[in-house]
Amino acid sequence: MSPSPQPLSRALVLEAAIRVADRGGAEAITMRRVATELGVEAMSLYHHVPNKDAILDGVVDMVFAAIELPGADHADWREAIRARACSARAVLSQHSWALGLMDSRRNPGPATLRHHDAVLGVLRRAGFTLAMAAHAVSIIDSYINGFVIQEANLPVMTPHDVEEVAGNILEHLPADELPYLAEIIVDHAMRPGYDYAAEFGYGLDLILDALEARRGL
Repeated sequence: MSPSPQPLSRALVLEAAIRVADRGGAEAITMRRVATELGVEAMSLYHHVPNKDAILDGVVDMVFAAIELPGADHADWREAIRARACSARAVLSQHSWALGLMDSRRNPGPATLRHHDAVLGVLRRAGFTLAMAAHAVSIIDSYINGFVIQEANLPVMTPHDVEEVAGNILEHLPADELPYLAEIIVDHAMRPGYDYAAEFGYGLDLILDALEARRGL
């Protein structure tokens, strides 16, 4: 193996583990594969992380650290939560493998804890009761995570993809038997400028509208 280009550290180990997971998913993270990614022997990793669980805890914390914290610079709670949601979607779209880990780790790191505290702080300062703040976090995170998973598995990425896939479906679709499906393909999905990604903001606004109506309950 070629020598590591710089002194090994915990941060370098975790960054390497993220690269491994980006290519092969969370299950691809092993001490051996991370060591290979770094060009070192697996045993050298133990000077910086005690075991694979510590790597998994660490990469989850790094993912949380990459998501924008909602801060006091946002005058409106909706703006703060919307910015955080958009940042979370962007980060998780790059590391969708992390979705299965984020809620399963038993030793949350400092960035994870700061993140959750900041989100709750925005809601509580905006007048959400404790129960409604908990509901809001659950609903918003479920929406973000679900959208990321759905988006990652869509067979369309560009307007050309939409036209091709929708056209193929429409070609074999009995429009007289399934008129509403034919309608949404022709008059919605295949219209110029249609972008499924825009659904994220629309759905998020619906959630924020509903939470605004109930935040003092």
